[in-house]
Amino acid sequence: MDNTVELETIKSRIEKLEKEQQLEILKILNTNPDVKLNENKSGVYINLSYLEPTIVSKLKAYLDYVKDQEKVLRLTETKKQNYVKTFFEERGDIVAATTM
Repeated sequence: MDNTVELETIKSRIEKLEKEQQLEILKILNTNPDVKLNENKSGVYINLSYLEPTIVSKLKAYLDYVKDQEKVLRLTETKKQNYVKTFFEERGDIVAATTM
């Protein structure tokens, strides 16, 4: 993958993350003192094109980890809904899935 395209992909994936996950990205970036963070009232800005390949690799690894965790969470929620449907709704019990 072209480096520019790769960095654009990383940028768009980071922008779609929840705030807590974006903070983890900042922690990864802060591990390297050479990374320049520009902060204003709108947020924190980083020029990804100046990042070392090791930092880019760490960012990609974290983004893949988040993606995998979201898949697992969706799968778990689907299983939970199926259990609720099978064991409670079929018996006529009314149980909200969120109380499980």
